[in-house]
Amino acid sequence: MSHGLNGDINVALHFMKDSLKKTLGAIVTIILLGGMIFIRARISYTSFDFQSSNFTFFWLSGRMLLEGENPYNEAQYLAGHETYGIKWQPNKIFPYPLPLAIFCIPFGLLSLPNAYITWQVITLSIVALTIFLLLNQWKETAARRLLIPIFASMFFFGPLYLTLHTGSLGALTLLAILGAILLFEKDRSLLAGIVLSLTILKPPQGLTILILAGIWFLARRDWKVIYGVAIGGIALLVLGMMQDSMWVIKFFGATQAVMDRTQGVHSNVWAYSHLICKGASPCSTLLGGTLSLLLLALGGLFLWKNHSKLKAWEAFNVIIPIAFISTIYLWSYDQLPYIIPMVWVIGMLVTRTKSYIYAFLFLIVLDLYSLFALAQHALTSRDLWSLGNTLIVFVMVMGLLLSRQANSTSAQDIPAPV
Repeated sequence: MSHGLNGDINVALHFMKDSLKKTLGAIVTIILLGGMIFIRARISYTSFDFQSSNFTFFWLSGRMLLEGENPYNEAQYLAGHETYGIKWQPNKIFPYPLPLAIFCIPFGLLSLPNAYITWQVITLSIVALTIFLLLNQWKETAARRLLIPIFASMFFFGPLYLTLHTGSLGALTLLAILGAILLFEKDRSLLAGIVLSLTILKPPQGLTILILAGIWFLARRDWKVIYGVAIGGIALLVLGMMQDSMWVIKFFGATQAVMDRTQGVHSNVWAYSHLICKGASPCSTLLGGTLSLLLLALGGLFLWKNHSKLKAWEAFNVIIPIAFISTIYLWSYDQLPYIIPMVWVIGMLVTRTKSYIYAFLFLIVLDLYSLFALAQHALTSRDLWSLGNTLIVFVMVMGLLLSRQANSTSAQDIPAPV
């Protein structure tokens, strides 16, 4: 009887010790993450000129809607710049889909400085949450221990640095794709489609993401997610029309103006085609369109043939880099969703090699190269070198996927023992 009681006490003590260890670990992790987020946000606030950043577009659009004005009204939009002392005025109207301005209303409730630092904190929190939730998809404890190192390395990842510098909304695209992946894993396809439709709020990247994802959905015959994307898209369209019935036409006009002044500067096939053709039309358009369609076709073919072998996370690891290199408009801050395939690559390297060395080498190489590309961007006002970020991530993803398939095929070919 006493032996049984002692055993129960030992089990209880062990359980309490384990729970206490996990609780203390969680507290320390939260404190470290919070400290890093606070310090990085403070650096951004004190060293970046947010009055001349992209963030002013989003803040002003939200403030205008609160005041009953229309960010697609040229006179009102330009007057808003004067009213709030916004120095940078490259656009005549809000250069993003009007529904996005509605999502920016919370920014408009705050002063521009407070809204900027708030968005810094939110962006970094979304990045940390993304890494945490994706690492938890791995069963191996070794991979899940990498939250702090990976998050710390993101401070040297060029796309995140530029995201914080400009105050861009790439974290929303990151969050939408992450949400869709997690919902897919829980077999909630309809809701996953609705969430994924939010990527169209940044149309150049959202469109190519949805094209490739749509091919994968069709191959899987997952009609619910297709309905979800359609529902979400229609809802966004109607939401914008409630503010301005002509918003789609006005948006395309603003987009054309942006494209005209930024040809040949992006990190995609369209920019390189423009440079190869020395800006001549229709050469640059035909070459860029052909390369873009070719990449989308090859990516779609791979997704179609391997639809049953790919989990949602793995499919989007392929979709994201192909969609971004083939889109017509892309800055390095748009590459923030690369964090999703990056975490997968790190987890695969740790799992396969039973070591952290290769995972850290991957992070170091990518961080160093992305900072080099960012420096070239600053020196030349062209973001061409950031194409390398896409290539590094894509090559690692495809290499690991194909080697896994090869190993699986080899294992099946080994004759069973008699």
